[in-house]
Amino acid sequence: MTTAAPSARVLAHPAREEIRLEGVLHALSDPLRMLIVRELAAGAEAGLTCSHFDLPVTKSTSTHHFRVLREAGVIQQNYRGTAKLNALRRDDLDALFPGLLDSVLAAAARQAERLGG
Repeated sequence: MTTAAPSARVLAHPAREEIRLEGVLHALSDPLRMLIVRELAAGAEAGLTCSHFDLPVTKSTSTHHFRVLREAGVIQQNYRGTAKLNALRRDDLDALFPGLLDSVLAAAARQAERLGG
């Protein structure tokens, strides 16, 4: 009796050594992507589904923002059934750019407080 292996959908992610500072900074420069990163940083370590995020954009635009974050090495995306789980690649970012993520998240929080959001 043979069992067919399930077809796994795998998304491309850069290896740690391929993550570039300019790519990370570009990914973090968009307010919606920064919102995603802030929620991931505050959320469950196991990851959050794309549908968890209430973004004021179309589904295709939302997909674009997640793709930019993934391709820059800021987040890890994995399929669980039909849903994509998103998790912050904090260990990789902290190893490559010590203090960067914490500084950006702190600055974003201060800005949100100042702007009332």
